[in-house]
Amino acid sequence: MKQPFNRNVIVTGVTSFFTDVSTEMVYPLLQAFIKVIMASRSAFVGPALGIIEGVSESTASLLKAFAGYYSDRISNRKLPVIAGYGLSALSKLLLLAANAGWQFVLFARFFDRVGKGIRTAPRDALIAESTASDIQGKAFGFQRSMDFAGAFCGVLICWFLIRHFIDPATASLNNIGLFYRIFLISVVPAFIGVAVLFLLREKTPARALSKKEKNAGPDFDIRNYDANLRVFFLVQLLFTLGNSSNQFLLLRSMDLGFSLSSVVLMYMLFNLTSSALGTLFGSLSDTLGRKPVVASGYALYSLVYGAFGFVTNGTHYLLWGFWVLYGVFYALTEGVEKALVAELAPAGSKATALGLSHTIVGVGLLPASLIAGTLFAAAPSAPFIFGSAMSLSAFFVLVFFLKKQPAPPSTAG
Repeated sequence: MKQPFNRNVIVTGVTSFFTDVSTEMVYPLLQAFIKVIMASRSAFVGPALGIIEGVSESTASLLKAFAGYYSDRISNRKLPVIAGYGLSALSKLLLLAANAGWQFVLFARFFDRVGKGIRTAPRDALIAESTASDIQGKAFGFQRSMDFAGAFCGVLICWFLIRHFIDPATASLNNIGLFYRIFLISVVPAFIGVAVLFLLREKTPARALSKKEKNAGPDFDIRNYDANLRVFFLVQLLFTLGNSSNQFLLLRSMDLGFSLSSVVLMYMLFNLTSSALGTLFGSLSDTLGRKPVVASGYALYSLVYGAFGFVTNGTHYLLWGFWVLYGVFYALTEGVEKALVAELAPAGSKATALGLSHTIVGVGLLPASLIAGTLFAAAPSAPFIFGSAMSLSAFFVLVFFLKKQPAPPSTAG
């Protein structure tokens, strides 16, 4: 009989839920918000989105490896997790100054992602150390399901607020003060999520580290890692180069004729799908292995992104289905990728390896978003076709070069 989840898995899941309620009340509105504050420079909306998402995601992701390394070095997960979630909660207040320029949206997104950079690797290491190896896929899947459940609720609240505040003449939000009201409301669940974290307990891995492992400390040198882990890092980099921000999917949906409220509903369906299936696919990876589940996700991503590129105004109704399939992709990959890295990571460097994984993704996000912004300005379908091709490249490298990983030693929950 498989063990139930450890308390830490539940606590981090609850925090993820409230944090994503807060984040996703704001995130679907950013591209519309930027359109309002850049109304006189509409041609620069795409490039501005590329800069905001690329700089914030990529630069902040560089912290993830260092945060993981520091967490391994001090053998503490709880403090960096609380600090990271706290910074993300505070960062939302910067959006209230965006009337002075779109750069404040950049600052808000940047510090939100810095908070994520600080917390992510220590949190994931805590989950791995608190969970038996035969249910780690399920545990990471649960954590991601709670993320997306919060995102669904956040988008649902966002949708109701939009319907309440929307201008009936334009079917959109044109008053910047209405955006600010929503931003202020979003701060409340963020701080609830931070408060829950004080229930965390530090967890020591059940398997005692050898004297050599203790003396070695966390390892930052990728060359010393398992060959399969190095291959997977390459796969992540290839995939990320074509993985532009979801803001471009939202922007593309609106440009094809959907109203803001309809696009928010699509985004809500995406989050609902990911939440409903995340734990299921995580459990499936515990049985079938991580590789086939992740590979299936990359193949599906290629299909969905290609569809976003080729769909026209006459067939734009198909986007409802493709947003759902996009949610399936996230459920197949988000938690399972973390479980794969945790399995292959050196015993004393789990947070470091998980942080490196996030950082490698972050290194690719800046060029990915800048490429997407440039391509979108040239042809709105181009970034999606490019993303589809890059995902196929990552799929083939994963399938042909990642060998079957050995079964990890069991750890107590």
